[in-house]
Amino acid sequence: MIRVCVAGVTGWVGRPLAAAVTDASDLELVAGVARSDPGSYSSVGEALDSVDADVLVDYTNAASVRANVFAAIERSVNVVVGSSGLSAADYEEIDALARKQRVGVIAAGNFSLTAALLLRAAVEVAGHLKAWEVVDYAGAGKQDAPSGTAQELVERVDAVRAPTLSVPIDEIVGAREARGATIAGTQVHSVRLPSFVLSTEIIFAAEGERLSIRHDAGDTPEPYIAGTLLGIRTAPKRVGLVRGFDRLLD
Repeated sequence: MIRVCVAGVTGWVGRPLAAAVTDASDLELVAGVARSDPGSYSSVGEALDSVDADVLVDYTNAASVRANVFAAIERSVNVVVGSSGLSAADYEEIDALARKQRVGVIAAGNFSLTAALLLRAAVEVAGHLKAWEVVDYAGAGKQDAPSGTAQELVERVDAVRAPTLSVPIDEIVGAREARGATIAGTQVHSVRLPSFVLSTEIIFAAEGERLSIRHDAGDTPEPYIAGTLLGIRTAPKRVGLVRGFDRLLD
């Protein structure tokens, strides 16, 4: 039996995830963390000091996730990270500490199957086409930019190669910001408007043709549940950081 603590247990994904953990025969929900819920623990540290947990799942926010992850690893608790807001440098620190503590960390910008397939497809295309940019769409209230899905995407294609730019960013005439932010070598344009949930599009281009690959999240958390459960079951079997849900599919 894997004992699970869910941070963000009253949230959009956290609530149905907690129900799914409760229903699973091999998992046990031992604690929930939510500052607004008097029936839950107010912090990850408090929860993990009060109960025996094998895995912390974090579905909180960009402001809280880093402290939560480190609190768990320092207590030798495995972690599944579903929140965005961590940088590449953060992940390096997380990997180093997880290896020291001999625990596993599974982190994904998106735990849905279709988002995982977006990563795989983009890596394949990046090996053949030399130019691309990313457009990251989310609701008006999303504070972090880019999204975790977009961040993971650009880091993954950067491992293949850096995209070519006909006009280097430092040679732009006008507002350089109009070309977006350079993240892991890719120009990323984050759109934050009402009615969007989360969409991530990578646009590849060659002379006379373009290829767009886009993932659109719907208005239900259901696509993320199965992937997160797989992360919970996998984390105790790993040591160190695994980034990307697609890396668990095989």
